[in-house]
Amino acid sequence: MFTGIIEELGTVKRAVKNGKTIKLTIKASKIIEDVHLGDSISVNGVCLTVTDLNGDEFSMDVMPETFNGTSLSSVKEQTKVNLERAMAANGRFGGHFVTGHVDGTGQILKKSVRENAIYIDISIPNSLSHLLLMKGSIAIDGISLTVFGVTDDSVTVSIIPHTAKETVLDLKHPGDSVNIEFDMLAKYLFSFMNREPKETSHKQILSESFLKEHGFLS
Repeated sequence: MFTGIIEELGTVKRAVKNGKTIKLTIKASKIIEDVHLGDSISVNGVCLTVTDLNGDEFSMDVMPETFNGTSLSSVKEQTKVNLERAMAANGRFGGHFVTGHVDGTGQILKKSVRENAIYIDISIPNSLSHLLLMKGSIAIDGISLTVFGVTDDSVTVSIIPHTAKETVLDLKHPGDSVNIEFDMLAKYLFSFMNREPKETSHKQILSESFLKEHGFLS
């Protein structure tokens, strides 16, 4: 589990591709002080597992599902990536619940400056637009952001100069891909409200007569 508050910009030192898998080696300075084998780290919003440590570098494996469903398939040497360690139980929770399980990718459509804010329009799959809510939360490349605009096929978010400086969004331009994770609470709520009950031969309806029959009411 992550918060969407990026801790550091790392640098991809090696990206060894083999079919639809990648072995990433990333250089970092801040988070490396408290990273261990087996730890989960969010890389541009994708939860990956540390498989090797060597000085100020750590390695992670990208499996085919992640290769096909995220923008990590296009990373190259010297690419900057957002890094966040898994949320500590005793730490401040400054963003929103981010799982690191990316729902899909989008493209930056437009970036515009309005006083001290940078507005970014991002395409989204039309089939997932129902998960967006004005002033709700969304994770873009692992960054916890607030939704400021919604259409059937795009979302608008806004970042302050500090966020731009400390994350990869300042380095990306119209046409570049980003990883998108919709708000986990919205996904669970939508799934719960739209789930069809499974038909079984032993289906029971909780009613007053059922409760009386089984001794809960007199």
